Amino acid sequence: MSRTTIRDLQDRYESGEPITMLTAYDAPIARQVDAGGVDVILVGDSAGDNHMGYDDTLPVTLEEALSNTAAVSRTVEDAMVIGDLPFLSYGTSIAESVENAGRFMKEAGADAVKLETAPYGETTIEIVDRCTELGIPVQGHIGYTPQRTNAIGGAFVQGKDRDVSAGTEALVDTAEELEAAGAFSIVLETVSEAAAKAVTEAVDVPTIGIGAGRYVDGQVLVINDVLGLGGESYKLSRQYADLDSEVRGAVEQYVADVESGDFPAAENAFDPIEE
Repeated sequence: MSRTTIRDLQDRYESGEPITMLTAYDAPIARQVDAGGVDVILVGDSAGDNHMGYDDTLPVTLEEALSNTAAVSRTVEDAMVIGDLPFLSYGTSIAESVENAGRFMKEAGADAVKLETAPYGETTIEIVDRCTELGIPVQGHIGYTPQRTNAIGGAFVQGKDRDVSAGTEALVDTAEELEAAGAFSIVLETVSEAAAKAVTEAVDVPTIGIGAGRYVDGQVLVINDVLGLGGESYKLSRQYADLDSEVRGAVEQYVADVESGDFPAAENAFDPIEE
């Protein structure tokens, strides 16, 4: 069975079926996310603070992102796999940007790439245009863009009338430019519900929200937040499991069994000695 394609996503979009997307950063989790039936798996640069021990996304290198994407891609059978271009792996030049984007497909087996775009970000819009011309599918990303946290001054909600927030008009205009450049879908992160609705109504490609409310064409969340694995809870997310407790409990039981002599038992030994 082939993976989900851009045409499949467009069909869901045109029929009004919500698109589901989650992150994954390694093979074991990706296998379960894929089996759970999501349409798209994003190997996000959110691996930085959710998988790799960094404080945020900025330290993630291109090689690390490629390695994470390859691990996921080798495992996934049904979902589309999107590789996330990390900070400064694109934008310094068109040639380098396109080459790095292509590596996610040629070396890591991704089906598409994603990149963040600042309001009216001419450079990244040109990169999207060049990539799509060459056959590299691109998912856009507007609203709060974590790679620009230092420039913005923090994780502020976008689409609101204040200095630290891009206005609704800017978000709509940027989304329309991304669509014109060939983006097959657009992630809207941490934006007001009204702004997300305006963007969704303005473009004819699927919008995927994370902290963007109800009036979008699909949703994406970070898998750690969904699983309750090693992270704090966020307003924009919903926790569906408590793996922190499950994992800690399993480790504590293992320690207790080893210390008590209960593990290993005879059934765990090869050619056990008869007592």
